[in-house]
Amino acid sequence: MESLEVLRSNLLSPIVLAFALGMIATFIKSDLRFPEGLYTGLSMYLLFSIGLKGGVELSDTPLREFWLPALSTIALGLITPAIAYAAARKIGRLDVPNSAALAAHYGSVSAVTFIAATMLMQRLQTPYEGFMPTLVALLEIPAILVALLIASRAMKRRTLGAAMREVLAGRTILLLLGGLVIGLFSGREGVAPVAPLFFDLFRGALTLFLLEMGMITARRLIEVRSVGPFIFGFAILAPVLFGAMGVACGLLSGLSPGGAAVLGAMAASASYIAAPAAVRIALPEANPSLYLTATLGITFPFNLSVGIPLYLWLANQLAGFTV
Repeated sequence: MESLEVLRSNLLSPIVLAFALGMIATFIKSDLRFPEGLYTGLSMYLLFSIGLKGGVELSDTPLREFWLPALSTIALGLITPAIAYAAARKIGRLDVPNSAALAAHYGSVSAVTFIAATMLMQRLQTPYEGFMPTLVALLEIPAILVALLIASRAMKRRTLGAAMREVLAGRTILLLLGGLVIGLFSGREGVAPVAPLFFDLFRGALTLFLLEMGMITARRLIEVRSVGPFIFGFAILAPVLFGAMGVACGLLSGLSPGGAAVLGAMAASASYIAAPAAVRIALPEANPSLYLTATLGITFPFNLSVGIPLYLWLANQLAGFTV
């Protein structure tokens, strides 16, 4: 019954309902449209806010509490893209570019899924570690690097450098790490004057962002029938597997059940900002309909509605075995 209550609480949250509203607006061909540039502006605001809050929390966190979860997160970023690539090649029989593209997306992390996970923890009053935003940046880079390295070796290419520059200089990493450094050096007192803008308004901005994400996802859902049974199954099963791995790594590294659930959601998520930018440069042959439909049309709504409560349930079930 408790698990059903968590699921109900998640499905009836404002961000999930806003996401559903965006999908409905697209399905009924509404004229609802966001002003040009608002989607980009909201994503920049959310990323910088995540980094800023993570930096503030990290400034209060002793290194002995942070280093093991950080290493576990990096390990996830190295292992999950390798598994995704092997599954795409051996089971899905996809070619190298498309297999590596899926690996880059599913080894990496969706910042919005991370935010949705933390929002659920707060709503359920489930504590989690304040330095979790730092782990988002640590998970983003290694996964994309591993996937592109695999493709570069298999295809004997030298485009990896340009793709990694795109990732490192792109807004996701720049805003996350930039906000993190500012929050770390400014500390809680230094950030206090801007906290009303970046912390208090965060949930409202996220709700608007999910409304737009619902419209984008609905447009991708139309293409789901064209991606084939393997991609559909992969887009559901890979998040569950990687989410379980994230939960286990989190608990074994000393995270609380709430923190482990958030790490599970991070590992289960798929990037749709940094990874597409890198893949577009390094693997132009990869079919965007495959990796964008899988990540946005299937995995994202799955995690947003069912996946996050599942990872929290799993974290609570496994917590007793790691004490």
